[in-house]
Amino acid sequence: MDKTAVVTGAARGIGLATTKLFLAEGRRVAMIDNDTEELARAADGLAGAIALPCDVSDEAAVAALVPAALDALGRVDALVNNAGVADFGPIEGTTFERWRRVMATNLDGVFLMTQAFTPALRDGRGAIVNIASISALRASTLRVAYGTSKAGVAHLTQQQAVELGEFGIRANCVCPGPVRTKLAMAVHTQDIIDAYHDAIPLNRYGNEGEIAEAIVWLCSDKASYITGQRLAVDGGFEATGIGLPSLRQ
Repeated sequence: MDKTAVVTGAARGIGLATTKLFLAEGRRVAMIDNDTEELARAADGLAGAIALPCDVSDEAAVAALVPAALDALGRVDALVNNAGVADFGPIEGTTFERWRRVMATNLDGVFLMTQAFTPALRDGRGAIVNIASISALRASTLRVAYGTSKAGVAHLTQQQAVELGEFGIRANCVCPGPVRTKLAMAVHTQDIIDAYHDAIPLNRYGNEGEIAEAIVWLCSDKASYITGQRLAVDGGFEATGIGLPSLRQ
């Protein structure tokens, strides 16, 4: 049967890489993003992709998205909640407005999208993959809003798995480590890059395609008995704990 997927934050980065991998598998994909122009450019020429602009933090917009997606796809077999806002700053410098902006997209958006698409997912015994971050699993400086939002996503995933499992819906969470995206490379100085390489056992950043592979696998029948899990795709970064690079070979 022709399977489908809904991917948020699909105009660039991990969302776009995931979309392309789904398409390569033969799925039809509804690409969701609030950047209408970039979404149109990303979807252009991608056979099987349907661009549907939407702000996932807007309850009314998400409600309107569901019938549009079902009209385009006919069914929903997988939902990838990837849309997110990165906002890094010290606790004292994080205004409540900044805090709420991060929470609205990173956490509220996952809740709203999953709740809205649950009936469609239930019909197809579908899969949910929420994209959190390694910052959901280990604290770091300047991530009071971002890290807390992603920790919320990780726990929300388990809530979804427990409650929706009786309908055959699986819910899992992917926690990417440092990824070589255009955004990251634009803001990471060479000192930061070197420090990450020292702290990551594989001595490098990941790439968007590697994260997408994990997402698509969790949505597949190969992961049919996996739910409620948090998968760190991080080159071993979480396992390192407090690293001592000088002791490494």
